[in-house]
Amino acid sequence: MKLIKLVGHVFIIILLTALTQVGGLIWMVALVLSYLLEWKKRYSFPIIYLIFNLILIPVIAPYFGRVQLPVLNSAIRPQNYFYALAFRNYVTPELKSSLNNTAAELANLGIQISYLDANFPFIDGFPLLPHLSHNDGRKVDIAFQYKTANGKSTNKKPSLLGYGNYVNTENPTNHYCKSRGFWQYDITKYLNLNIRNSLEFDRENTKALIQGILYQTNNEKLFIEPYLKEQLGLQSYSEIRFHGCQAVRHDDHIHLQIN
Repeated sequence: MKLIKLVGHVFIIILLTALTQVGGLIWMVALVLSYLLEWKKRYSFPIIYLIFNLILIPVIAPYFGRVQLPVLNSAIRPQNYFYALAFRNYVTPELKSSLNNTAAELANLGIQISYLDANFPFIDGFPLLPHLSHNDGRKVDIAFQYKTANGKSTNKKPSLLGYGNYVNTENPTNHYCKSRGFWQYDITKYLNLNIRNSLEFDRENTKALIQGILYQTNNEKLFIEPYLKEQLGLQSYSEIRFHGCQAVRHDDHIHLQIN
């Protein structure tokens, strides 16, 4: 019985570490405090987790070169609170400043920056699964802009997590990559937890969002699908590149990377 419990704890620690980087450590802290103070784990873990999430990690992370993106801000906020609760919303101060500047410039258009996965708070090179990069604080995924069926712009999004809601299901790059053995290219379709089917892709505001991002001087790369770059009339921007078949589709979100 003790062995089964030990294996269970090890599994939970590995899972929480993979999903949140520091969740496994928090679980171990909760185990120790539960033993020493005779607390019940089902109560102690969520309380300790929130203390780490809301107070401790945001204070400690800047000493390691990362800062937390806003959570309740009206101009920049997570597409889903999962990204903040899972410690996946940390970036370098330079990237946060760039996003703040972009948000301020787009405010008059009513455009809100909704971010998806960014980075963990500590350690360059620590993988933020399932991404190939997002491991140095310099990357962030950003949701597209959408409009209602009557053409009114909205900051609401169709997908719960922001991934998998493709602009065009007939993306030619998808056929190209999958025909060459890159089976994972459209795997994010399984994350398309669509909760607002009536919303439509807003080409005008998505283009304005991308141009606002690229107006900043420290951008290195921005990934969207090649057909979207053409359809949005963004061919002149050399920062907009094809991410390669080894990644996944980018006609459901923007990937931004700064220098």
